[in-house]
Amino acid sequence: MAILTTVGNSLYYSEKGQGTSIMFVHPPLLTSANFTYQVEELSREFKVITFDIRGHGRSPYSEQTLTYQLISDDMVQLMNHLGIEKTYLCGYSTGGTIVLEFLLRHPNRALGGVIVSGMSEVRDSYNKRRISIAKFLTKTGGLPLLGLSVSWNNSDTISNFKKIYREALKGSRKNIEQYYHACLEYNCTNQLQTIDKPVLLVYGEGDRHFQSYAKLLHEKLPDNELKFINEKHRIPTKSAEELNQFIREFINAKQVEQNSLIKG
Repeated sequence: MAILTTVGNSLYYSEKGQGTSIMFVHPPLLTSANFTYQVEELSREFKVITFDIRGHGRSPYSEQTLTYQLISDDMVQLMNHLGIEKTYLCGYSTGGTIVLEFLLRHPNRALGGVIVSGMSEVRDSYNKRRISIAKFLTKTGGLPLLGLSVSWNNSDTISNFKKIYREALKGSRKNIEQYYHACLEYNCTNQLQTIDKPVLLVYGEGDRHFQSYAKLLHEKLPDNELKFINEKHRIPTKSAEELNQFIREFINAKQVEQNSLIKG
């Protein structure tokens, strides 16, 4: 675990493993603690990088307003700090939207993306309402209650719940609210066809409010694979083994393809 002091005030991050790198991106309120199972398993084969977005978890409050553009730029600074030229990016839920922004904004720094239960915009009434409520609770002092609900729903064991909840409560109310606001405002749907990197899409079969997003991204992204898991939304913790296998197979297949192109 380490602190990168050149990003805003600082940015909390961790790296584990060797080889091709994968950087994980979390949604609002949650932190890098949500990717414990990915760090444990995938670091046996890859360099796994996690970080807490500004004002979340152990990364201090940011004077700059959080936007998807700012977060993706922070990711580039973190890559520069670690000496990583290109990386795969994996984003969960609205963290997946940040992966799309990164692929659009910094395509020369990306090898590809993994979108887990993600979207290019929030266009349905259910998710708009859910995110708006979360934003309101964050603004009006309901962060502990919201954190309790979000952490419990994203946990598969009591010990994991305690860890995720403890880290969530360390965040800045204002920055978390800004992240929720950015989720409601951001839209890159009309730019998806310009993304030329390979993208793995992973969704839960029981996640009915995200089926339309899976279909949208599958239709519009030029180079993508769509996989479904027998789960609802919270795949990184509740279906970690299957997700990790999909990620492993995706990256290894792309590396084989790249090597074949070089040799050919």
